Amino acid sequence: MIRILLVEDEENIREVVKLNLEMEDYEVVATDNGREAIKHFNEQHFDLLILDVMLPEIDGFQICEQVRLTNMEVPILFLTAKDAANDRIMGLKKGGDDYLTKPFVLEELLLRVANLIKRTSKSPENTPEVYDFGDNQVNFATFEASGNPGRFILTKKEAMLLKLLIDRKNEVVSRQQILQSVWGYDVYPSTRTIDNFILSFRKYFETDPKAPRFFLSVRGVGYKFAEEA
Repeated sequence: MIRILLVEDEENIREVVKLNLEMEDYEVVATDNGREAIKHFNEQHFDLLILDVMLPEIDGFQICEQVRLTNMEVPILFLTAKDAANDRIMGLKKGGDDYLTKPFVLEELLLRVANLIKRTSKSPENTPEVYDFGDNQVNFATFEASGNPGRFILTKKEAMLLKLLIDRKNEVVSRQQILQSVWGYDVYPSTRTIDNFILSFRKYFETDPKAPRFFLSVRGVGYKFAEEA
């Protein structure tokens, strides 16, 4: 499910936009506070940010600027009453992808959201049911695998995480994306739990677990399944 962070301090607008986005089958986390927005962004995975500019504590431009320090990919849409040309230019300079002024038509907002998500989304590779890499093999239908221990059975969570990494082969997958896709947000393990899964994969599938070839950690970001084309 596509997850959107909506930051808007006008309650009526926030509730109407949230409701209409949810009717389009988006999952929406909404807040009226800039500081809270940054906290949500740092702790969770989002596919799109919708930011008002005039917010308590930290304004939308500052949120955008902080997000862009660590993430240049997530699309950002400004939704604001500040309609002067220099405001729109400032929003784009800070790293925004689109700028919609109030009052706005809901249909236009929904179209802009859909276009931004479509433009920036990457379709994962279609991993086959039985996948071979190196001297290893994984059957994602039966959870059977073969590697250093011989033949063994993966747990459901191990199979889900392994498939996510292989689907995104040669791409860095953030910890937030892993938490959303494998655990969801009802159960929220520590990042140490993910580290332990990666260590297990190295023991299962790497010739030398201390010098991994397939399962790589990208410090401060996440993990990558690396395989030559």
